[in-house]
Amino acid sequence: MSFDPNAYREASLGTWEEAGSAWVRRQEDIRRMGAPVSQWMIGAINPQPGQRVLELAAGVGETGMLAAQLVAPGGEVVISDQAETMLEGARARAAALGLTNVDFKVINAEWIDMPLASVDAVLCRWGYMLTADPAAALADTRRVVRPSGRLALAVWDDIRANPWALLPGLELRERGLAGTPDPTAPGPFRLGDPARVAELLGDAGFTEIELDAIDVPRRHSDFDEFWDVSLDISRGLHDAVMARPQGEIEEIKASLGERFAPFRKGDGSLEIPARTLVASATA
Repeated sequence: MSFDPNAYREASLGTWEEAGSAWVRRQEDIRRMGAPVSQWMIGAINPQPGQRVLELAAGVGETGMLAAQLVAPGGEVVISDQAETMLEGARARAAALGLTNVDFKVINAEWIDMPLASVDAVLCRWGYMLTADPAAALADTRRVVRPSGRLALAVWDDIRANPWALLPGLELRERGLAGTPDPTAPGPFRLGDPARVAELLGDAGFTEIELDAIDVPRRHSDFDEFWDVSLDISRGLHDAVMARPQGEIEEIKASLGERFAPFRKGDGSLEIPARTLVASATA
């Protein structure tokens, strides 16, 4: 079946609107795991007082809010996401932090509703690989960044470096509950190739491209916690598992527990490898 980008965009928006409440509820877990990535990205754009920074596909805006503290006084961060439920969580987070130099906009990263050369830097953590057309998204990012402005992004590395996603996918496929993923279709691991990321950035007009990889292991007190968090923030896993009879759900959980046993520490906690690619570039 051929890929229908418009149907995907509509479905993606609906999925993220529904997922927003879970991501807000689990934001501390997500923030803790993503902190090294956000810090790398902030270092890559080096925000200065008075600058204007845009965060795309921001979720609840963890990375953009770090930038907001650095562009003050006189600067502003625009935190954007296609899902209004995500932005509701971001607004609450900004209020709790006492940030007053943050604006919030509903934006799809493929067509950024902002003027030409209107920001000094763009941040996008784990967003471009989920767009229908990452080349279009990066080209429009280049359009809104001022000359010599900076972009910092993160995308997940190859799925083989991320057993937190690999193993549940294998479990579902072996049970006939999921098909073989199309590596060219939008998804978490679509851009898990540094050469492809560099190519897309170059084609979009960016220069001085730098790439790196960061290990961000997922740590949980036990497998039950990993199971609960995964079902909460992964819509695909949740829908595939929870549609089954209760007995089969318990079988899936037990089988996954065995798959993750090699990552269990002596105290019963889990430390599951995870790796993300990060990149920075100049407009």
